[in-house]
Amino acid sequence: MSFKRYLILLGVIVFGALGDCFLSRGMKELGSISLGNWHMAFQIFGNPWVVSGVICLLCYFASYLTSLSWADLTYVLPASAVGYILIALIAKFFLHEQVSFVRWLGILLIVAGVCFVASGSHVTPRESETPAEAVEVRG
Repeated sequence: MSFKRYLILLGVIVFGALGDCFLSRGMKELGSISLGNWHMAFQIFGNPWVVSGVICLLCYFASYLTSLSWADLTYVLPASAVGYILIALIAKFFLHEQVSFVRWLGILLIVAGVCFVASGSHVTPRESETPAEAVEVRG
């Protein structure tokens, strides 16, 4: 896999983690909301943390789509799970959340699974270029 593709996967991990953490920070500042409280939408999307989170998640989505164009879903999604470590670190030091030993252990188990997945091929060999070409559609 090329360096450029690793950078795109890194974008998936970093933008996803930052986006989630920024959204969390913004929503914690706003406090508890309910779905029936429509005027809160203006406050939500006026919060700079929420806006930053949405922008990061849009970048995540673009990186994610790009990575899915050249790698299998069963490779990209587990590889992006490495972001759980980043999320836990940001949550602990930036959001001042308590991350228990059990949570750290769970995160490490997920990352161990990611290592198994990443050690295999990132693309399933196919006879045709795209999955849609392999299926005959009769009309």
